[in-house]
Amino acid sequence: MTAAAVLVSKDTYRPSEGEEFMNERQLEYFKQKLLDWKEEILRESRDTVSHLQTETENHPDLADRASSETDRALELRTRDRQRKLISKIDEALRRIEDGSYGFCEETGEPIGLARLEARPVATLSLEAQERHERRERVHRDD
Repeated sequence: MTAAAVLVSKDTYRPSEGEEFMNERQLEYFKQKLLDWKEEILRESRDTVSHLQTETENHPDLADRASSETDRALELRTRDRQRKLISKIDEALRRIEDGSYGFCEETGEPIGLARLEARPVATLSLEAQERHERRERVHRDD
């Protein structure tokens, strides 16, 4: 276990604006947050696979069968979104290792602790994300 891992306790430490941005303690905090999130998603995926394997009954009622198929499709779509999220988590973990985590890919400025707390896989600052979304909306409307 690294020294930073010992310093960061899930229950007591929260990154604050008063400390150096992306210091060792903050990096370890976000790394653990990302790893916990990934493990939770993987656990849910295993539960879904298990559930889908056991839920193979053929419903005689057409409405029950349709409802079951809709539920199954929704679960599979959710799992696909979570699979994509896992790749974003892995990319965030790589950025922690290479020292670029927490900095906007577009501007190089700090993303901000509140945004990272809410969205630990964020790669753009709030301002850059808003600009990106405006450009996307204009492009989509054309």
